[in-house]
Amino acid sequence: MNQWMRILVCLLSLSMLPPTVDARQSASIPLPPGVEKLTTVEGISEYRLVNGLRCILFPDATKPTTTVNVTYLVGSHQENYGETGMAHLLEHLIFKGSKNFVDPARQFKARGFEINGSTWLDRTNYYLTFPASEDNLNWALAWSADAMVNSFIARKDLDSEMSVVRNEFEMGENNPSSVMLKRMQSMLFDWHNYGNSTIGARSDIENVKIENLQAFYRRYYQPDNAVLTVAGKFDERQALSMIAASFGKLPRPTRVLPKPWTVEPTADGERQFTIRRKGEVQLVALAYRTPSSLHPESEAVSMATEVLGDTPNGRLYRALVPTGLATEVFAYGIDAREPGFVVFGALVNKSEAIDRVRDKMIEVIEGGFAKEAVTTAELGRAVEQSRTAYERALADPEAFAVMLSEYIALGDWRLFFYGRDQLDQIRTTQLDAAAAKYFVRDNRVLGTFIPDDLPQRAVVPQAPSAAMLLANFKPQKNGDAGEAFDPSYENLDRRTRRQTFGDLKLALLPKRNRGRTVNVAMSFRWGDENSLQDRNIAGTLAIAMLARGTSRLNRQQIADQLTRLKVQGRLTHFETTRDKLPEALELVAQLLQDPSFPPDEFEELRRETLTTLQSQLDNPDTLSSDALNAHFNTYPPGDPRYHSPLQERIGQLRQVSLDEVIRYQRDLIGTARGEIAIVGDFDEQAIHDKLLQLFPGHISRSPYQRLDREYRRVPPQRIVIDTPDKENAFLRARLDMRLRDDDPDAAALYVANDIFGGHSGLSSRLADRLRQKEGLSYSVGSSLSMGSRQPLSTWAVAVMVAPQNAARAEQAFLEELQRARRDGFSTAEVAAARKGIIQARAIARSQDNAVASRWQSFLDLDRNWQFSKDFEARLMAVTPAEVNAAFRKYIDPEQLTLVIAGDTRKGLAN
Repeated sequence: MNQWMRILVCLLSLSMLPPTVDARQSASIPLPPGVEKLTTVEGISEYRLVNGLRCILFPDATKPTTTVNVTYLVGSHQENYGETGMAHLLEHLIFKGSKNFVDPARQFKARGFEINGSTWLDRTNYYLTFPASEDNLNWALAWSADAMVNSFIARKDLDSEMSVVRNEFEMGENNPSSVMLKRMQSMLFDWHNYGNSTIGARSDIENVKIENLQAFYRRYYQPDNAVLTVAGKFDERQALSMIAASFGKLPRPTRVLPKPWTVEPTADGERQFTIRRKGEVQLVALAYRTPSSLHPESEAVSMATEVLGDTPNGRLYRALVPTGLATEVFAYGIDAREPGFVVFGALVNKSEAIDRVRDKMIEVIEGGFAKEAVTTAELGRAVEQSRTAYERALADPEAFAVMLSEYIALGDWRLFFYGRDQLDQIRTTQLDAAAAKYFVRDNRVLGTFIPDDLPQRAVVPQAPSAAMLLANFKPQKNGDAGEAFDPSYENLDRRTRRQTFGDLKLALLPKRNRGRTVNVAMSFRWGDENSLQDRNIAGTLAIAMLARGTSRLNRQQIADQLTRLKVQGRLTHFETTRDKLPEALELVAQLLQDPSFPPDEFEELRRETLTTLQSQLDNPDTLSSDALNAHFNTYPPGDPRYHSPLQERIGQLRQVSLDEVIRYQRDLIGTARGEIAIVGDFDEQAIHDKLLQLFPGHISRSPYQRLDREYRRVPPQRIVIDTPDKENAFLRARLDMRLRDDDPDAAALYVANDIFGGHSGLSSRLADRLRQKEGLSYSVGSSLSMGSRQPLSTWAVAVMVAPQNAARAEQAFLEELQRARRDGFSTAEVAAARKGIIQARAIARSQDNAVASRWQSFLDLDRNWQFSKDFEARLMAVTPAEVNAAFRKYIDPEQLTLVIAGDTRKGLAN
């Protein structure tokens, strides 16, 4: 879960709840036989089938998409000895097919479905998001029902997917924070399964027996242990009939699920551990065991964690980062049905003394609340952030459907509304008391063991059930609603007002949204080749410094304003709400036009950026990408289009001065030239006038001339980079070509790339070979980036793989490339790709942030949505012969540059 969703779950713990709506009184539609209505909360209804399956329906017509999410009440908590990672491995196998859906991946792609699944401590979930239609919904429900009881869970699929999951495991081994969390879990719990990472032990992943997986599946994947959620655009009565037809026929199982009985003993002394691995950044972490997310004290623990760990307002941040002890701090809680834990951490430069950081963290966390009680401002900030998170969640039914899995795992989805309604009840004294009780020495896991004769134990009490918490819960009946917006190309153009103020172009698309949300996308343009010469690093830092202070606001005040204005995102690409948009635009204008560049903030930014860059010096992902970009660089150092390699950027960062950064802002940054697109719930005329007031008058002092990369032939090369002691390797390939997005071959090559490796799901030539068939890679795909001004396009391939499998992965990739050029793509593949592309683009047009970003690009290119419509028409018209001809013409293996980064001692091909 994201940090803000962790906060939400932690708020579900006051002792008395008002009652829910009586389902008999709220029933408004006839129910199919075998379906019982249980309750309705703010337009969201729950039903139950006779086989025990619970169904949550959240109809919302504001977007033309539907999400189906199935949550199974099983996670790593239910795994037995030797079976760690089984729940997660099973998550992968469910997508491999079932009795009546032998190859679902093909249909996912053909229908333009977005699919995924996730596994956590107490639950596993699978979700599908797709263009709303009766046929798609019926298919999604039918597949989900068949996957519940008829999945193959076959030996052959386990053989290939086991190595894919192992590859995912190795990916986590490359990340110091991921390794830290796994060690932290194992040190926090002696007996409880919360001490096991959901990815599992490597030996368990490699040796699990198919019979054990099948037994696990048959025991837990049953209707009485699952909750189905459907959200988005659909007819509720029709959906209930489909659910009854697909899930209702599944029998109620006769088996009895085992109840866990292990209780972790009270901690009896601090613990410490040290991880020694090759790396570039030091990391200090402290963890404390805490009550269940259902316990009354849980919300206070969560808020106290936020008061300590927030950036830039948290106490840990103020104690460590501005002083230079650390470059970054973080804090998060692990929310669970049974007692969990919280983690505090700090990133420290290699040259800094780690003992000072550790001691200061202990002082702030374990003694800080006694010295300085929680203030009203600190609590208010945390509460406001949580309130915004609740509003954002309800405003997006697609994400809400998936996020509900966390509350279902706690015992009841209505806990979301309960927690939101209790926000105003928390008091500062509760935070102080929780910190004093749980953030103590003997409940701490650190990095060093120190024996102690005077233990300070923290007893974790038993939590009430969800039913007890919800006994008196009185929810609201009606939720917010928006208009049923038509995202067709014609309507997007028709509903948008375009205007130009000198060199500033606007696109305003007002519409009613759930949650009254609105998205803003801005791009301002300044400078020419001469004025931008040798100023890349200064420009990067100048932009990063804008939100660190103005003549009227310091950094903390800016952060508080962004929270108050419900701004989510970046400075020039963000989401807010209708009533906050005018002030949000005023704040953005102030940041762009009146920065103060505090020297201490500049040095802090320099340290943070240096630490981040240095942490990537042994990362195969970063190094392979950096090497590829450096190889394709055709411009001299100092040119604005020049790619500075990683080591060079580190050197430039050390040398750049604050004066250079200030001069960049003074000489170049202006808001009078560029594009602004706003999509969502806003007052069109008022915002039009506000934009005219704020931005056109701030003119850059430097002349402007567009700078585009041009096509220049780059000789192919094979590059090998050694990254010792890394469990993962990266294979990348790239070639540049003379092609523009309006050229005759563009649509055909676009389809060819989608078939070969461009689709985001599990079905493509590359994914079929390297993941589905041979199990070599967790992540593999190709991309096609087409120029809109210059005839310059880039085709690239990226493969994540274990070093010992890199040679096989390279060979498999080149074989698939040669096969596609030799045999071509079939008529069926071309037809499926065209359909999938069209539906995926339809989903993108239903997202306001995507529409705003696209409008910003169109403004720059003097285009509108007719261009996209015409491009889709060209896509639908391409023939297999044209697709194959385009692939053979542009994708030449002899012109490919390949980069492999990994540990050469682990079998990486030389």
